[in-house]
Amino acid sequence: TGSGKTEVYLHAIADCLARGRQALVLVPEIGLTPQLLQRFRARLGVPVHATHSGLSDGERARTWAAAWRGEARVIVGTRSAMFAPLPDAGLIVVDEEHDGSYKQQDGIRYHARDFALVRGKALGVPVLLGSATPSLETLHNAGAGRYGYLRLPQRAGDARPPVVRVADVRKRPLDAGLSAQMIEAIRAALDGGGQVLVFKNRRGYAPVLLCHDCGWSAQCPRCDSSMTVHAAGRRLQCHHCGHRKPSPPACPDCASLALQPQGVGTERIEDLLAAKFGDVPVLRVDRGSTRRKDALEKLLGELGTKPGILVGTQMLAKGHDLPNLTLVCVVGIDEGLFSADFRAHEKLAQLLIQVAGRAGRARRAGEVLLQTHHPDHPLLATLIDGGYHAFAAGELATREAAGFPPFAHLALLRAEAKHAEPPTAFLRSARAALRDTGIALDVHGPMPAPMPRRAGMHRAQLLLSAGARRDLHGALDRALPAIHDLPDARKVRWSLDMDPVDLY
Repeated sequence: TGSGKTEVYLHAIADCLARGRQALVLVPEIGLTPQLLQRFRARLGVPVHATHSGLSDGERARTWAAAWRGEARVIVGTRSAMFAPLPDAGLIVVDEEHDGSYKQQDGIRYHARDFALVRGKALGVPVLLGSATPSLETLHNAGAGRYGYLRLPQRAGDARPPVVRVADVRKRPLDAGLSAQMIEAIRAALDGGGQVLVFKNRRGYAPVLLCHDCGWSAQCPRCDSSMTVHAAGRRLQCHHCGHRKPSPPACPDCASLALQPQGVGTERIEDLLAAKFGDVPVLRVDRGSTRRKDALEKLLGELGTKPGILVGTQMLAKGHDLPNLTLVCVVGIDEGLFSADFRAHEKLAQLLIQVAGRAGRARRAGEVLLQTHHPDHPLLATLIDGGYHAFAAGELATREAAGFPPFAHLALLRAEAKHAEPPTAFLRSARAALRDTGIALDVHGPMPAPMPRRAGMHRAQLLLSAGARRDLHGALDRALPAIHDLPDARKVRWSLDMDPVDLY
């Protein structure tokens, strides 16, 4: 992080423009585009066109038409920008190539990074994948010689890597999830004229509303999930289906008034810090506070270079260059240490490295404080002592031994319906059709999805795995016509996800 990847992009794009060609730059988040656009426009001397879902249909149509006519020489956008026409294509850049938001999870499923590689080959242009924390699939391809592999081993200019400290909070009192040690570190950083980022990857006020007398908790009526508390306890919202309702005045089960928000979200941390540090601005950056157009740009502009505190989710963990940020406080990383998802450690390592990389990006030294109940966890020790590449080497060895990607290829056949039985019946028939192909696959299921009911629909899935991609594709090519014709296929909504990022 902070090694100058954007500078490399700028030089490559300038060379592309000098050859009279178009350049396409993909970024993972809408929030990253304003800062990047400003920098590109200042350096490249040509109009830079943006396209993402935060723009109106008319704005996106104008960018598409300009690209089609060859007038748009530099296009910056999120994953859908990969479909922009490029009659004079010269370069495709995928920034933060590891980011999961490049995968389209519904509708037409695709991974923009992988599509960039396919399209780059078809157009005969180079594709530049950039990341301080590359995905294990990309590292494996680079190590196998399928990709060229270039490394920036140190930070740009005078910037130094931040000092990382682990705060053991076992048996320590916590106030809105923050320890006294973290509060003291925040005060010291502010007194020194610096800015602070408090990172918590859970928006809302608290994850659960609980009755202290009988144990009732607010569950979503449409999902197998708790409803998140918002607006300091006044509103409940499901983050999976969007269902909202006011918080009840008393417990629906026992009529007790002892309803208590349990756990911590960004809103609760914001309230605490605003009360403790009233002399500096405390700004919350998450999906709830940045819905409006240019909201993130305005929030960061409001903070400027003066001392202040940013409270945010993973929106703040990548791409942003905050030169006066001297302290990053990471609250609550323990959830990712013990997840059933085989990608959980990779995602957590990437998130920690990325959020830590926001500190000390200019001449001022940076510090990172990781707060955890598991200070001796081997993942933390590996990241602190050896960095991301040491972690990746160990994780790749584990994946190879377990037969997980990138050493195997996966597909996920999902089905859902209003009742529980039709998805399972359909997947049983689909499994039989796959067996009839005569191609050996590992087929797991039918089994309930990790969240068996979502938005009122019962969900089940079939996980397919093969050591060679041609075997997986061959079996699906033969089986899909029969699966389409199954009588049970008309009773469910089903989809096929190649190379699934989340096995939800």
